[in-house]
Amino acid sequence: MILFINTCVRPASRTLWLAQRVLERIKGDREILEIKPDNTPLDYSMLEYRTKLSEREDFSDPLFNDAKIFSEAEEILIAAPFWDLSFPAILKNYIEAINIVGLTFKYLPDGQPLGLCKAKRLIYVTTAGGKIFNEAYGYGYIKDLAENFYGIPIVKLIKAEGLDIIGANVTEILNDAEKNIAL
Repeated sequence: MILFINTCVRPASRTLWLAQRVLERIKGDREILEIKPDNTPLDYSMLEYRTKLSEREDFSDPLFNDAKIFSEAEEILIAAPFWDLSFPAILKNYIEAINIVGLTFKYLPDGQPLGLCKAKRLIYVTTAGGKIFNEAYGYGYIKDLAENFYGIPIVKLIKAEGLDIIGANVTEILNDAEKNIAL
């Protein structure tokens, strides 16, 4: 199953358009997860509740559903626009929801994480109005999690940037990004 995580909130999102071009090239059943702005971050009581359940390895509560789906996916596609030098906050909220010891990763006796996810590849699609000068706060963060915590061996970036620079040919930039999709 291919998990498509869509964090694009604009109906005419350029990131979503590019991600859909990627989806057209991937074969298989799809689970589409629309991450909405009302996806709230963890608060103290929820964190305490989740920790108690996790320590008992009781993952039957619906709050673990996203982590279960993520860990079972064979391939993952994330569509996340590059805003204010990072991805949308709703993606961080989602990451908090899926970072579950015992479902997406576990710790070895020496403290090193071991990924428990089945996905062999994660594709991260982003677009930016300007240039992405440092990928550490967007793609780099997701890449580190995928490789070091979730155990996903292949992590790819597909991007189109400079879309809002005066004089930019948006159609040409997006078409070039589409032509360069290498899966």
